[in-house]
Order: sequence, then C-alpha cells, then structure tokens
Amino acid sequence: MFFRMLYDDKLAQASYIIGCQATGEALVIDPERDVDRYIRFVENEGMRIVAITETHIHADFLSGVRELAEKTGARVYVSDEGDANWKYQWLDKKSDGGSYDYQLLKDGDTFKVGNILVQAIHTPGHTPEHMCFLVTDLGGGATEPIGIATGDFVFVGDVGRPDLLETAAGQQGAKEPSARTLFRSLQWFKNLPDFLQVWPGHGAGSACGKALGAVPQSTVGYEKRFNVALSFEDEEEFVRFILEGQPEPPLYFARMKKENKEGPAILGQLPQPERLDGNALLELVEQGAVIVDTRDWEAYREGHLKGALYAPLSSAFPSIVGSYIEPDQPIYLIVEEHRVREAVVDLIRIGLDRVAGYAPPSVLAEVRSRGGTLVQTPHMDIESLKDQNLPEDTLLLDVRNISEFQQGHLPGAYNIAYTRLVPRLSELPRDKKIWVYCRTNNRSAAAAGFLERQGFEVTHLTGGVLSWQLSRGELVTETPENTAV
Repeated sequence: MFFRMLYDDKLAQASYIIGCQATGEALVIDPERDVDRYIRFVENEGMRIVAITETHIHADFLSGVRELAEKTGARVYVSDEGDANWKYQWLDKKSDGGSYDYQLLKDGDTFKVGNILVQAIHTPGHTPEHMCFLVTDLGGGATEPIGIATGDFVFVGDVGRPDLLETAAGQQGAKEPSARTLFRSLQWFKNLPDFLQVWPGHGAGSACGKALGAVPQSTVGYEKRFNVALSFEDEEEFVRFILEGQPEPPLYFARMKKENKEGPAILGQLPQPERLDGNALLELVEQGAVIVDTRDWEAYREGHLKGALYAPLSSAFPSIVGSYIEPDQPIYLIVEEHRVREAVVDLIRIGLDRVAGYAPPSVLAEVRSRGGTLVQTPHMDIESLKDQNLPEDTLLLDVRNISEFQQGHLPGAYNIAYTRLVPRLSELPRDKKIWVYCRTNNRSAAAAGFLERQGFEVTHLTGGVLSWQLSRGELVTETPENTAV
C-alpha cells in the first residue's frame, strides 16, 4: 500500500493519497482546489487517480473533489448521511452536462481501490454527514484496518468542534445537540483497536478545533490515553468542555459550507493576475478597489496605499482575506514577484478567485514619484496607556477571541474578534477614534488595516496584551458597562 499526506501549512489541512502499488490505482481524500499537485504527485509515483472522497462538507476551505473529478474522471465517493440540508447538490452538474461518476455512501459501505478496502463510518457531531474511512491493505494480506482517516472527527489531542453549524453557518440552537451527537460518536471511536493509526484532517493552527496538536498523526491507543476530549464519561461534562473556549470562526466559513454543498466553481486553471504599474495602482485607489498588501507590518505601517488591507502571507492570510473580502470583489495584490502564485493559491483555496492584478512592492516608489500619497498607520506602545487616561473620544478595541477577552483585558476595552468585524461594524461609533490591540501585534494589525479602509481613525497599540502584562499593566475580567453603541 502506498500512503502520503500532502499538507497545507496555512490552513493546517491534510489531504491523503492512498494507492495500490500492484494495480497503480490511487485514492485522494479531502483534496483542495489546486488539484494539479495531486495529479502530478500520483503520476510521479507511476499511479493514476481512480477515486476521490472527502470526510464531510468542509467549512474552512473550498473542496477540490469536483475540480479533481473534472480533470481525472475518477469516481467520487461522498456521504449520503445527514438530513436534506447536508446532501451534495452538484453530483449531477458536470461542466459539459450529465453527472459525475459517483457513489453515495451510507454508514458501513465499502469500496475498493485496487487491493485497498475502504469502509465508510458515519461519525456525526462536527457535521451531520461526517464520515471517517477505515483502510485495510488486502493486497498485503491484512485482515484488519491499518488506519482511519478521521477528517474533523478526531485530531491529535483534540476533536472537531461541534459549534460551527451555529457559530459559522447560523443555525441557531445547533451547537448543544451537535455536541451531544459528537459525544455518542466518540464512544464508537473508543472501542477501536489501539494499534489503529489516526490520520486527521487538520493539525495545530486550524480553526476547526481549539487545542489541536502539532504532531501530524497518531494512534487510537495514544488518543484514548492522552486526548482530553476523549477522557469524559459523563455527557454533560463533555458538552460543557467542548463548547467552552471555542474561538470565533473566520467569516468565510459560512460561505464555504454553502459552496461546498452546492458545488465549488470549476477553475480549470489558476487565475493569472496582470502585473500593474504605478498609474494603474493610483487609479485603483481612486476607485476604492480591494488592494491586499502582503508586506511585513512595519513596511505597511510606515506607508501603504489608501484603503489597502494588511494581510501578510503567513498562516493568518486565509483568515484575514476570508473575513474581509467578498468572493465577487476583484482583488489586487502588493506582493513580491516570487510569491504571486503562492498568494493566488491561498486565495482560490477559500474561493476568492477574482485575482485581477498584482504589483511588487517596488512599484510603491513609482506611486510616490507620480505624486501619489502613501498612508501611515498611527501607532503607540501599549504600555504608554498606563500613564494616561483613555480620552473620552476614543474606543479601546480588543480584537482577540472572546475567550481570551474574558480571561483578562485592558480596563474599559470592548471586544470584537478580528474575524467578525464585518457583521459587527455598526457597533463601532463613527464619532470616536479606535485604539486597537490583540495579544501581540498580528490580529490587531489586520484589524487596523480593515478599519482604516472603512473610514475609522485608527491607532495601533504595539505589543498587545503580552507587552502590557510584562509591564505589569492591569488586566480585568468584568465586562465593561460602557459599550460601543
């Protein structure tokens, strides 16, 4: 049996390629949309993709199952569990007409890829239709599975969060019933043999859990011993534990659920953004176009195009652009030449396909030479607040997650997670200055860029809560009576 994990560091997302070397046939589990890399990888191993599946309808990235089926003609295996709201709606909508070659899976159904047997197991809780895949190497003489692809069911050190149907997809009242369903699904997992390898869909950094480990794979036995979420015998205690402290999901999660169910748009090839000069950038600024500046914070802070968003090409990039940009908006990038493709791939993985143009940072000097103005973001060290009272015309905004805020925040601060600013923008007063902070600088920097674009007068508080604590600044836990409205 052939086995490889292909990992996306920014989304902390794992795809798996499982192949039968005897027949040259391969299965891809949970692919992303830039599917050529799977095709090339399998071809380099002397195999071909004959089957594609995914563990569930994803919220954190746009699925590549449909794109890969278009390019390879491979058979699609997807869940037929869950109610009518969780059924795939694109299987009969092939781009050239007709249906894809597909099989809908119920709990316990099996299929083969060469001499590899794959059994689908319904494991609801994270989502109603979620499935895991037990993999047995029949060609190697095995009579029991070697491993289980767990998707967003069981991670290393954590389990999939059950609140996204409510917090991301907007189904009010869904998170507690989902948590109870997840508890029951985990009882099945606890009865699996200890030797079974666990191949999770995400690692540390994913927003699909709250305490994912950085180790890429595990075993059932190890997780039963050391995964805290698996230690609960009482359902009520588990529900309280699993729902507590879950971070606010990025805004784009709701859109991913919808698009993955209805059918992601077919790309065919990656967008090819046009290289822009200084004149073109000046025109875009006048038009109020969506410009994403990927330079480091210090460079952005000291001079950027008016209205440009700050989004470095780090692990935070998908969360920032996915929370501040709509899919129908053309996107223009300030990005180094050698990182253009990287930025494009990051964007299409979350369904932001309209990447219309880019300019390397050196073009900003040309903007200046043509009379254009670069905007600076005011900033001050957060420790300086200890020596002054908050001005009456100022709102202190904490853009960390609510669980972080509740554990301790600066006196008088108001909390909106940086990924939820768009739907809560009306809570911020237009007649006040906004002083923004987070734990260090990263989330608050992204929020500052967004709020500037929205017309607020923003000051970034450098160093965040970490610097505040180091300087022995006061943290409070009560929610302030004065709100932003």
